[in-house]
Amino acid sequence: MILLSSTTVLYSCGLALSWWLYGRLRERRDNPNGLPLPPGPKGYPIIDNLLDFPTYKPWLVYDKWSKTYGDIVYFKVLGQPFIILGSVQRTYDLFERRSSNYSDRNRMPMLRELMNWTWNMAFMPYGTWWRRHRRTFHDHFHPNIVHKYYSLQVQTTRAFLRRLSMSPNDFMLHVRHAFTSTIMQIAYGIEIADDDDEYTITAEKALNSLAEVGNPGSFLVDLFPVMKYIPAWFPGAGWKKKANYWRHLSGVFINKAWNVAKKQFKEGAAEPCMATTMIEGMSDESSPDRATEELLARNVCAVTFAGGADTTVSTIQSYFMAMSLYPEVQKKAQEELDRVLGNRLPEFDDRPNLPYISAMVKESMRWQVVTPLAAPHMASNADEYEGYYIPKGTILIGNAWSILHDPEVYKDPLTYNPERFLKDGKIDPKARDPTVASFGFGRRICPGRYFAENSMFILISHLLAVYDIRPGLDKDGKEIPIKPEMTNGILSYPEPFSCRITPRSKRAEELIRNSDLLD
Repeated sequence: MILLSSTTVLYSCGLALSWWLYGRLRERRDNPNGLPLPPGPKGYPIIDNLLDFPTYKPWLVYDKWSKTYGDIVYFKVLGQPFIILGSVQRTYDLFERRSSNYSDRNRMPMLRELMNWTWNMAFMPYGTWWRRHRRTFHDHFHPNIVHKYYSLQVQTTRAFLRRLSMSPNDFMLHVRHAFTSTIMQIAYGIEIADDDDEYTITAEKALNSLAEVGNPGSFLVDLFPVMKYIPAWFPGAGWKKKANYWRHLSGVFINKAWNVAKKQFKEGAAEPCMATTMIEGMSDESSPDRATEELLARNVCAVTFAGGADTTVSTIQSYFMAMSLYPEVQKKAQEELDRVLGNRLPEFDDRPNLPYISAMVKESMRWQVVTPLAAPHMASNADEYEGYYIPKGTILIGNAWSILHDPEVYKDPLTYNPERFLKDGKIDPKARDPTVASFGFGRRICPGRYFAENSMFILISHLLAVYDIRPGLDKDGKEIPIKPEMTNGILSYPEPFSCRITPRSKRAEELIRNSDLLD
């Protein structure tokens, strides 16, 4: 045990008090008109709202605060100001109409500095380097080009059907494998075969680490950046050991597949993919620009890998949960599929004739939000908004969960109901699309959203065309109750649950078995 002298304690308290007083004086200096701060929970001197700061499913706490204080809530933690935006209007006003001031990211010492996630443009500071990544990624996934991936998406989806028939209890694993397989071929030209493939395992571990640290305040080092200098051997520094391991995972994630693709390109054995396209367009190896170009290309491929292996995976896993809980919804979808398809598997050309399936895609994005709080934005400069003062450096969080579970917009929001997006048997153009919040906000909205929606459509339509999904059975043959619970973290996944996945008919079994002949 380390004993502190009374002098040390007094000195520390004095330092903390001085810092708090300095912060208060700076606020008054930067807010000469004395504008009020937005409403929010009252804090304490020095620590502010530290005792109120939620770390477990914070989106639910923030939702309660929005009901108490309104759709713009202000609080501070140890001098760091936060604002929670709980409505579409607020996120649009700030993240869209004032995007030049609200597109930056906060420092995130745990994620960026200790775990070395500096390669992920989702967490990069706003600026030229971020724009170069965004533009390069957009070149491969804008809405006028994603159709070139249709054939591969269909192929991997049908392989998913076959895997599911062999071991339906492993559906969670098969979902991740399906999307990892697709994105690995697109990004690196690498085809993976087994569910326990090293790339699939690495992706799952790396993305689990992101889920654990992504929300502000998950680790104290995000509030006290100086803690990053604490050595891993220091008592109580288990978090530092985690950071070191996660840093290693990050290195494997961004380098392993890239190095394979680069080697295959040099040997003339590479399959066409993003990596080879970008390598072909690089300057000569003797050019001073080569290192930067290669770093950019490596990062964009890694971001593609990460994006294709996380959010859509969670949405489809939640979809299995929804189908187990809402058999009447499943039945309506299958009736539509049978009417349109007859005795065949779906294609992307069927999409205009499958409005109920399209509505399911929307409802799946809304019902259990994969990123309930998205990634935080930061105010680059002080601002005034509707008579409120927003300090420079404020971390602003759009509460996607609140927006997509607003009972004024989505009746019975906790219920899975695709019909909320339909009118007269067609997609209702007046229904609020969940993409207003499900993929982030403003200039930082996910640029892979068009590809993700395509992936969800083709997999959902294939799945219900040939399979029935019901709750799992216990040892007595009774259905096991399912609670639609999600994990904590910036990426939220369904808590483990069991379900029965069986072919709908003998004809369905034939379609599954022969689906490889159609690839």
